[in-house]
Amino acid sequence: MLELSHKNLEVYKTALMLVKEIYAVTKTYPKEEQYVLVSQLRGAGILVCSNIAEGAARKTKPDRRRFYEIARSSLVEVDTQIEASLILNYTTKSEIKNIENYLVSIFKMLSKMIANLES
Repeated sequence: MLELSHKNLEVYKTALMLVKEIYAVTKTYPKEEQYVLVSQLRGAGILVCSNIAEGAARKTKPDRRRFYEIARSSLVEVDTQIEASLILNYTTKSEIKNIENYLVSIFKMLSKMIANLES
């Protein structure tokens, strides 16, 4: 693997932990959700990490900010899909406690990074 600076960012490391939790929780979802909610939830989690990495690789502040904003938007998608999972009784509040903590933490870190990049 490449030795790139984004891998040292706390927000990136936390986003990877979020992905791990998402995959663990969605293993128990109904089979009929495999290509719908499970796919969407896992994909959004991966996009958080991917956009943090891509943003960190950009040279200009506006470019970095744009990718961090996209990462934050994907994080909001994860939050929405977790909320839907709770309503559909695919998971419980206790099962998603770690996910909730990661969501809050990553959202705060990304918001601060975005604010620091504003002109």
